[in-house]
Amino acid sequence: MTVRRRRRARMALGALIVVAGVAVAGCSAVRNDLGTSNSDCYVDLAAASGALHGAGHLQGVRLVDVPSLRSVGTGALYRAVTSARPRASRVCLVAYTGRFRSGRVSHPIGASTGRLAVVAVTYPGKRVVATLITSRPPFPFAHTHIGLAAAPT
Repeated sequence: MTVRRRRRARMALGALIVVAGVAVAGCSAVRNDLGTSNSDCYVDLAAASGALHGAGHLQGVRLVDVPSLRSVGTGALYRAVTSARPRASRVCLVAYTGRFRSGRVSHPIGASTGRLAVVAVTYPGKRVVATLITSRPPFPFAHTHIGLAAAPT
């Protein structure tokens, strides 16, 4: 192979690498959040953790409209959120797994003991309005990635 052909091959390879790099960079924009509507609720983690006095392990976060709580089957959560003043149109639900007792959480509703606590925090406002103690989550809190479900805890 002549020097000229090698030089051309290197230039073509270099151009290909630059084009590929630009294409990949254009597909991945810089973001400061998780890319979901639930991202806004992560600022409420401190309030939710405080309602549980630091107990439990974070399971997940959901931002929901208050009317959607009516269809979940937990009437107690819907009543607690709608009776809070000032009224919120949306709430962040922050789920924790662990062992919970109603006497050891703020604003308890639901069962007296359970392995799941769902803290309802007004959005915006960051005010804890209820802590639902239950054995089953009212909403799915785990995210799936590339077709694989998050491992249960």
